Amino acid sequence: MSTPIKNRYEFVLFYEVENGNPNGDPDAGNMPRIDPETGYGIVTDVCLKRKIRNYIELLKQDAPGFAIYVKENEPLNKQHRKAYLAKGIEVPKKSEGKVTPDTIKTVRGWMCQNFYDVRTFGAVMATEVNCGIVRGPVQINFSRSLDPIVQQEVTITRVTVTREDEEKTREIGRKHIVPYAMYRVEGYVSAKLANDENKGTGFSEEDLELFWDALVNMFDHDHSASRGKMTARKLIIFKHDTELGNAPAQQLFDLVQIERLHPGQPPRSFADYKIEIGTAPNGVTLIEKL
Repeated sequence: MSTPIKNRYEFVLFYEVENGNPNGDPDAGNMPRIDPETGYGIVTDVCLKRKIRNYIELLKQDAPGFAIYVKENEPLNKQHRKAYLAKGIEVPKKSEGKVTPDTIKTVRGWMCQNFYDVRTFGAVMATEVNCGIVRGPVQINFSRSLDPIVQQEVTITRVTVTREDEEKTREIGRKHIVPYAMYRVEGYVSAKLANDENKGTGFSEEDLELFWDALVNMFDHDHSASRGKMTARKLIIFKHDTELGNAPAQQLFDLVQIERLHPGQPPRSFADYKIEIGTAPNGVTLIEKL
C-alpha cells in the first residue's frame, strides 16, 4: 500500500433527489426518513457508506487491498477467518476464551491491509472469530435536507398478478417519494487515525483519492426505480497543512452557506440555490470538486 495520509481534512457534500426515496425508514413503512420536529429530510451515514462500498467494489473488483468487508451474503466471521488463515494462525473456537493481544494486532493489521472499508471507516470485529476493533479515519455525519421535505405516496398499478388462482388481472402498489430535495452532509478525515503506529489503519493518499471519486460518482451507479434521480452536485474539501489540523471543523463548515434564490416557491432544481464559500483560514486549503 502507498504512504498513509499526513493531512487532516473536512468536507461538505451537496446532493439532490428528484422523485425518489433517498433513504427509506423501515420503522415508518419505508417512507423517506424525516426529522419529526422540523420536517427536514434525513439520510443516515450508513446509507452513504453502502453506496461508497458498492462503488469501490464495482471499480476495483476485489483487487488486492481493495476488497469490501461489509457486503451482501458474506458473514463477518467468514471474513475474519481469512485473516487467521492468511497469517497461518489457528482459527479460535468460541470455547477457547480470549485471543492474545499479539494475535489481535496481527489479524487486525491484515484486515486493514486487505479491506478498503475497514481501512477507511473502521469496524467492530470482536465477534466469535475475533479480529479486534478498528476506528476508521473517515467519519460521515447524517445528511440533512436544506428545506423541509414532502413525503409523497404514489399509487401504481401492475398489469399482472402474483398467484395463478387470482381472479383479478391487476394489482395495486405504492411508492414513497420526495418530489425534490437538496441534502447536505459533512464529514471528517483524520490523519492520526490513518498513520498512528499502534492504531493507524494505513489509509493512504490513493485511498483518499478513491474516496473523493466515490463521493462524486456513487449515485451514478446506484440508480433504481425507488431512488429516483439522485445526483452529487458539489463537493467542498478543506485540507489542513498538518496532521492535527489548523482550524476547528465547525468553523470550516460555517464557511459554506446556502441561499434560496426563490424563497416564495418550493425548490425543484439545483439552480434554485446559491452556494457561497467564505475565505479559508491560514493553514487550510480549499478544494472544490464538481
